Amino acid sequence: MAPNDVIIRTENLTRHFGDVVAVQDLTLDVHAGEIFGFLGHNGAGKTTTVRLLNGILGTTAGTVEVLGLNPLTDGPALRRRTGVLTETPSLDDRLTANETLTVYGRLYGVDRGRLRTRVAELLEQFDLLDRCDELVGGFSRGMRQRLALARTLFHDPEVIFLDEPTAGLDPVGRRAVHDLIAELSRSGGRTIFMCTHDLAEAQKLCGRVGVMEQGALVALGTPEELAHSLQKGVRVEIELDRAPVTALLGPQMAIPAAPSSVPALTWDEATHTAGAWLPTRASVPDLIDKLVASGARIYAVRRQEPSLEDVYFALHDRREGIPARGAHPGDEA
Repeated sequence: MAPNDVIIRTENLTRHFGDVVAVQDLTLDVHAGEIFGFLGHNGAGKTTTVRLLNGILGTTAGTVEVLGLNPLTDGPALRRRTGVLTETPSLDDRLTANETLTVYGRLYGVDRGRLRTRVAELLEQFDLLDRCDELVGGFSRGMRQRLALARTLFHDPEVIFLDEPTAGLDPVGRRAVHDLIAELSRSGGRTIFMCTHDLAEAQKLCGRVGVMEQGALVALGTPEELAHSLQKGVRVEIELDRAPVTALLGPQMAIPAAPSSVPALTWDEATHTAGAWLPTRASVPDLIDKLVASGARIYAVRRQEPSLEDVYFALHDRREGIPARGAHPGDEA
């Protein structure tokens, strides 16, 4: 399939459990080769959606298509082309890692000539080769997670559903899994549908994200698009050698982008850092020019933009009627 082909498509997808609405009117497209982040608190509808997309559950209303197939009527054919890593993967503690992957490969009909080689490849890739003949029951949570991910990828699925893929992993293991996910999408052409509570992980890996709240999709777009929808204008921090910044800029420096609850100009005497809200990113050089013309020496400029975490909590607070929280952490410009 060509990049940007729609791999997953839902329209008004709905699933009720009695009086409980798990997913309501979900309309969503996911494209080939995309790493799509599916965010939401526990009970938001993420896991139910993954089950609907794989034909494990039937729909109450709406339509769904994955790889051109209807998950409900074409479930077995579809699941031969998808891989699913659940948040708490089930592993048989009585088997070794080698046996676990071998059994799984046989269930998927992997050719015997390829089976042993594929098992060895995955054990090495996930740093389990030295422990391959030990019982899974003695594995740490991180080792079990790596084995479950190896099992998910055994049959080279075209679409991979990951639910908290780095849960229980140490920083080295997390980075290895992040690199693998990026490589599967970039070079392997795989489409990744990733459910995660780790907002920094989603911001790092995902081209687009969808945010679920109480079964409803409340936001969809790139992290940058969602950030811009949350915060109008640009806030910068400038480290300089003179104070106060208001005296340097003068009263003519109007900054309409500043929220009514936040000062347009601030000065931190302890760090000699000025903060300013600007209408657009293009306004930053003009601000620097004014400061330099006033005789200031500039040591650092940091542009502050909302992170995906800020976006997530702002959306949650908006639905709960909680007032906006104010400042956002920044990144080096």
